[in-house]
Amino acid sequence: MVVKKTFRLTKEGVTELQNELEALTAERAQIAENIRTAREFGDLSENSEYQSARAAQERNEARIIEIEHILQNAELIKTPKGSAKVQLGSKVTLKGDDGKSKIFQIVGTVEADPLNGKISDESPIGQALIGKHENDKVEIETPVETSAYKIVEIA
Repeated sequence: MVVKKTFRLTKEGVTELQNELEALTAERAQIAENIRTAREFGDLSENSEYQSARAAQERNEARIIEIEHILQNAELIKTPKGSAKVQLGSKVTLKGDDGKSKIFQIVGTVEADPLNGKISDESPIGQALIGKHENDKVEIETPVETSAYKIVEIA
């Protein structure tokens, strides 16, 4: 029995993947030209330009296949409007004991980008936040430390 994996994405995440797919598809012609040019340099077994161009083609095609698979099996996350609890798609504003605020958006694993505040629902931070309400205290355990925060706003 094959279990079909669905990828939960926000509308923005789907758009980003579609844009990346268009760029990778457009890049195919340039990669093919690079292979054609490198082939003219002679013996393919010792031709590093050819080997490099082929490797670039393989990476490009693999990523195209991966993105197409994700998009075919995507489930759109409806951004919750005025929800009282944190859920997939929520933007959460936290305030730490030190007075500093942090804003996170809870997204699926494919879309996660911690450096830009997009936290996977499966990450320690995402798991700590899911289901919580405004004014709840939450402890977030990371490999480095455990921090206490108050949920200030859920959007």
